[in-house]
Amino acid sequence: MAAPLTDQEKRKQISIRGIVGVENVAELKKGFNRHLHFTLVKDRNVATPRDYYFALAHTVRDHLVGRWIRTQQFYYETDPKRVYYLSLEFYMGRTLQNTMINLGLQNACDEAIYQLGLDMEDLEEMEEDAGLGNGGLGRLAACFLDSMATLGLAAYGYGIRYEYGIFNQKIKNGWQVEEADDWLRHGNPWEKARPEYMLPVHFYGRVEESKEGAKWVDTQVVLAMPYDTPIPGYMNNTVNTMRLWSARAPNDFNLMDFNVGDYIQAVLDRNLAENISRVLYPNDNFFEGKELRLKQEYFVVAATLQDIMRRFKNSKKGSSGPVSFDSFPEKATSFSVFCAITTIALSYQAWAITKRTFAYTNHTVLPEALERWPIGLLETLLPRHLQIIYRINQGHLDEISALFPEDMDRIRRMSLIEEDGGKRVNMAHLCIVGSHAVNGVAEIHSNIIKTDVFRDFSELEPEKFQNKTNGITPRRWLLLCNPGLAELIAEAIGEEYVKDLSQLQKLNELVDDDTFIRDVSKVKQDNKEKFSQYLEKEYMVEINPSSMFDVHVKRIHEYKRQLLNCLHIVTMYNRIRKNPKAPFVPRTVIIGGKAAPGYHMAKMIIKLITAVGEVVNKDPVVGSKLKVIYLENYRVSLAEKVIPATDLSEQISTAGTEASGTGNMKFMLNGALTIGTMDGANVEMAEEAGEENMFIFGMRVEDVAEMDVQGYDAMTYYQKIPELKQAIDQINSGFFCPKQPELFKDVTNMLFNHDRFKVFADYEDYITCQEKVNELYQNPREWTKMVIKNIAASGKFSSDRTITDYATEVWGVEPTDLKIPPPNEPREALDETARALREK
Repeated sequence: MAAPLTDQEKRKQISIRGIVGVENVAELKKGFNRHLHFTLVKDRNVATPRDYYFALAHTVRDHLVGRWIRTQQFYYETDPKRVYYLSLEFYMGRTLQNTMINLGLQNACDEAIYQLGLDMEDLEEMEEDAGLGNGGLGRLAACFLDSMATLGLAAYGYGIRYEYGIFNQKIKNGWQVEEADDWLRHGNPWEKARPEYMLPVHFYGRVEESKEGAKWVDTQVVLAMPYDTPIPGYMNNTVNTMRLWSARAPNDFNLMDFNVGDYIQAVLDRNLAENISRVLYPNDNFFEGKELRLKQEYFVVAATLQDIMRRFKNSKKGSSGPVSFDSFPEKATSFSVFCAITTIALSYQAWAITKRTFAYTNHTVLPEALERWPIGLLETLLPRHLQIIYRINQGHLDEISALFPEDMDRIRRMSLIEEDGGKRVNMAHLCIVGSHAVNGVAEIHSNIIKTDVFRDFSELEPEKFQNKTNGITPRRWLLLCNPGLAELIAEAIGEEYVKDLSQLQKLNELVDDDTFIRDVSKVKQDNKEKFSQYLEKEYMVEINPSSMFDVHVKRIHEYKRQLLNCLHIVTMYNRIRKNPKAPFVPRTVIIGGKAAPGYHMAKMIIKLITAVGEVVNKDPVVGSKLKVIYLENYRVSLAEKVIPATDLSEQISTAGTEASGTGNMKFMLNGALTIGTMDGANVEMAEEAGEENMFIFGMRVEDVAEMDVQGYDAMTYYQKIPELKQAIDQINSGFFCPKQPELFKDVTNMLFNHDRFKVFADYEDYITCQEKVNELYQNPREWTKMVIKNIAASGKFSSDRTITDYATEVWGVEPTDLKIPPPNEPREALDETARALREK
């Protein structure tokens, strides 16, 4: 059980974690006991740890509710421009601790729970992750919601309330096995169902021409039921809303079956409608043209647009009379693939308004990840929308033809309808044409989409293309996951950095301060000790806490090059075996991530890593010098444990393939050094920290492009680099799986014959760079100095900065540091603040 905080600790932690007042603690205990009794109908004799978690969650939620209602009242009074963030993924993770931090309740809750004889960490571990996303994209959406609330923007997140989130990954005999993530089975204390705002969404049917125009008739209706989750800003009393839609069959669904008396079947068939929100597609950076996925996309957009329109009409301005639809872009801004065509499904004349309202963010350069929907599928599912797409395309092509009358190739390339290999709608092209702004998510990525992926469009409307480098929220990714470092920084430079991460630059003054160097090093070591205990308990492998923690956690994909890391492990293993008495910098290599269930090569990569780990970890010659751990079921709550304990962050994608990355930023902020290619946001991290303070290796984008022209020959590297040849021969011959010597033939065959991501080409430089890592790690003072320089340079990568850039340069809204009066202040205070904002 955690010891109570000493007075000194309490004083130290007041600024960031909230005040421990006697009244606060007493009120929280009272709330906890009330919820245990009245909400959960339990007493302490029969309550389970999960009951205690729910009692605490409901108690903390009580502190949100008044602020949540007050925020909506404030928005009604001030009638600001609303920001609508639509995403099919919101990877929220756990909510309890994040809410306590943002409301300034953490210390008081810790103390209350201690006085109740319970352990806060045990209760926090009871919470299920809300795994409604695959990886980077969904987690980015979650960080953005936190920043939008913290910056006082009237913002709403819209998505789908998947009954089953990203699958739980089990590693059995080295293979990934997927299990359903039934995250709602115990209930979700943070959401509020809103059946009064349920909305109809139409599918299928046909288009009927009449004097009044085209009508979409004989459709199948599915109802969208909203569930609202509060999103608190940091210490500003703003609580925004994330609204997730759940599919419900209408009561008369398939009632025609009554005619044949099959009532049971009619009720069972309701599942067909409700399947829309059943499960998250577990694909990352891969487009799968399934009807259900298209239904999900249209479902969230159609429901959201109706909801936005309702709010627009019911605004304070609208309550005094009819509002003109022409003013819509002044009151709402949004981005989504399908919003464009759905808006104009209301009226083709709305196309100009659509363009002024919507913005498009591209998150990938991989061609297999861009959506291209078959015409036949759209014709069946959304026949009216397909007509409108044809009409938009005709107008668009007429404009291109007028500008480039002779250039038929350009007209074909820029069409929204692709003819090659079956007629398909290119959704990225539709987004570009239907938006007033298009952006990539790192400087290098934005340049690639301008000069390569969407070059024709960029040449036509260069002013439309922008860059908005991604960011992470420092509340979750420092205060929550690394309280020791967060407090140390607050002591050194004050606590204002939590809302203005650029203030971390002040740490540069402490780079040579021996006391600060020692303290930073101690925080890292404490985190490593704690994580070592976790690993030993979970994996039964003895961990050396003073070894270098070398971490590579992200979705498993060929372009992220976990294989390159694996080859380095084999190389280190071979060096130890060859010369066991030679000095060796001990390493614990930790790799984790999920592979899409249908992605054969990604699953083989997991099996290879686990097979190599099995051999390395059991070899007595190696001992504690090298350990390999495959982290099972990598997710947000596990990231919060591993990132603060990491020494070396692996960001080794082939240059030009990772749009940005955000894991790289989380590691940097938490005091890990990066080994990486000049790809995604690594480029800007190197600009901020200085390339000499990162371990940069490998080909640059231009080198990769040149190799694509000349041709990549893997065999050349294999023949001229003895250590690479040895590693590949071992994998190929069954050294790591003697019972199935042919097991990894698919992997080696891919590496030799169709490796799009050129693993061998960067191998030698990667190994050399890893030797520089070892050299520096042996000098703890110099290593920690570089760590401090990296933390000091990570301010740019706050999602607060990203959202401020979006707000001022794309959305046309202004962040504010205005604090909404808390619920215990009279209504007049709210009116006064609203008046102050209007005058401002």
